[in-house]
Amino acid sequence: MEKRDLKWFGEGFDGFPKKLPEDCVQYTVRILDSKLSDTELRQRLRHVRSAAHTLTKKLLNSFIWQRDSFGLELFQEDGQSFLRGTTIYGDSVEDEWLIVYLLRELSKTFPEIWIRIVDTDGEFLLIEAANVLPRWLNPEIADNRVWLNRGQLLIIPLSQPTDGSGRENAVPDALTLQDACKCIQGDRSRFLHSPLLEAEAFYRIRDYPNQISKSLHSACLTIPRRLAYVLGEKAAYISPAIEAFYLRDPIAMRLLRLPSTEGLVFPPTDLVNVLVKFTKVGYAQLKSQQFTIPPAWAEIIAALHDKASRARAVMGMKLTCGFEMLLSDPQNQDKRPVREIKMLLEDIDRGGEQLPKDSELADWPQQEDDDSWLDIDFQDFERELGGKGTGGKPKSGGGFGDKTAQENLQKIVSRFEDFLNDDMAGCDGAEYPDDMDNDDGEDFPSSLSSEGEDKGVSFDEAQFASTMREMMGMPPETEARTESDHAPRVKDDTKGLEVDQITGVVAESDEERETQKLTEAMEAELKAAGALQLDPYPGRSGNWESPQLDSVVGDSVAGEVSHEDERTSEDNKLDVDYNLAKNLLESFKSQAGVAGPSGNLMGLMGMYFPRDEDDQK
Repeated sequence: MEKRDLKWFGEGFDGFPKKLPEDCVQYTVRILDSKLSDTELRQRLRHVRSAAHTLTKKLLNSFIWQRDSFGLELFQEDGQSFLRGTTIYGDSVEDEWLIVYLLRELSKTFPEIWIRIVDTDGEFLLIEAANVLPRWLNPEIADNRVWLNRGQLLIIPLSQPTDGSGRENAVPDALTLQDACKCIQGDRSRFLHSPLLEAEAFYRIRDYPNQISKSLHSACLTIPRRLAYVLGEKAAYISPAIEAFYLRDPIAMRLLRLPSTEGLVFPPTDLVNVLVKFTKVGYAQLKSQQFTIPPAWAEIIAALHDKASRARAVMGMKLTCGFEMLLSDPQNQDKRPVREIKMLLEDIDRGGEQLPKDSELADWPQQEDDDSWLDIDFQDFERELGGKGTGGKPKSGGGFGDKTAQENLQKIVSRFEDFLNDDMAGCDGAEYPDDMDNDDGEDFPSSLSSEGEDKGVSFDEAQFASTMREMMGMPPETEARTESDHAPRVKDDTKGLEVDQITGVVAESDEERETQKLTEAMEAELKAAGALQLDPYPGRSGNWESPQLDSVVGDSVAGEVSHEDERTSEDNKLDVDYNLAKNLLESFKSQAGVAGPSGNLMGLMGMYFPRDEDDQK
């Protein structure tokens, strides 16, 4: 249901617009050819669905989905037949981007199909490419404009809407699905295709299909032989079991709290060491959870003194408990994996199937994967955050995450720097100079220019800290710079203006000077009325002293300090706003040890307050 089709009570209200559930992606495949009959159209769609199944089987033969798998089903709405699929990817965002890759490959094979893909956030491909979107393409009018065809990301541009009298409307309207289908059936050359925008939108699938195997992890675990048989039949059963363990509740853990093994589907007897395949997200979820060892497993794990054997047993215990929770929880009884697992176990109990023997288990794969990708060193993280990396030299410990994590982090930091250095931001939010300024929809080229996209933009941390110190009246870290100490001036290629890299002075406009005069007049009036008392201790400008200082130091020491101040140049005097410092300290104290504005601001400038002591001490 489209937003503008919503009818309120008294107007024939027919329900609220449907919204996708959380962590869900929906994709639609259409063939828009008016020459085809409905029978021919459905036949072609079945052929596309069969090709999608073949492609999935080829690329994802041993792949494990975190939640739901990829699949297309035939639907018919408003007299039109099409393919549609919905996948809940859970915590594994990689599954969502794998679906994008599969659909893009499918569009290359069938040039007549048009694919639309959205998730809970809407047009997430545009969100991924938000840094290079044209200005007119905002969320209010983005629905139904983004399509995949022949492997390309195409956007339906703004038309010139009219009000029926031939006059053009200034405000563009949202695009309905019917209007989008009509545009697709028209001239394809009218669509907006930007290689730069497409590269940004598909950035996360640049390493596919090689990335598919890298999203899995294999580890050796100690589990019951019955569970090894179940995982040997279908490795994908592990995902719902990990989810049940990760989202466990007291009801699901009732059987595990009992001291006996009666009632357990997988009692800790006849344990074997087998290689278990996980998704990386699932492995991290299972390993990171703090879990009290159930009574049935306590003696078994306590008897293991070898570190590696104990680690395998603990992970196997968690996984086994996850399967117990999955099968015993009443709310899971209608799930397909639960029904299939129970059928396998019934075959074993009736003697129809035999558990794998040790000789058979010896033929199973035994090669474990290194899990160092779980370890993130804080110093490596800081280096990656600063864009320094390790200089291309690999570390023995594996460095910060993997290569993909490093590239994604650098991309995030780069976008944040672009945002901080945006000079075009106004009251409506941040804008980008390379965006298309075509709000009236006059001309929309078929591709966006990529010139000037990679501008030399950086965030000067030292300048930021210095500026904040000056604004707050705090002493500088070093002596005042001379003209020879100033950094060289650089050119901004975008605007053609000279800007000072650190402390350059920009000529003030008439309006700025008037504002400054007004501010000074207001400050003078407030001082005269006694409402702006900045120095509670007159006569002590030049040193930041408290009333308690005179009772601590002697007259001789105070005299030396006073004599030293007289010899100090005017540029090096510490003219500190006592009220400001007091307010900062009180603000930090009110944080009660948690994060807050004062602590965060001081941390940005490299200053960290000690923990506050009791007032009575």
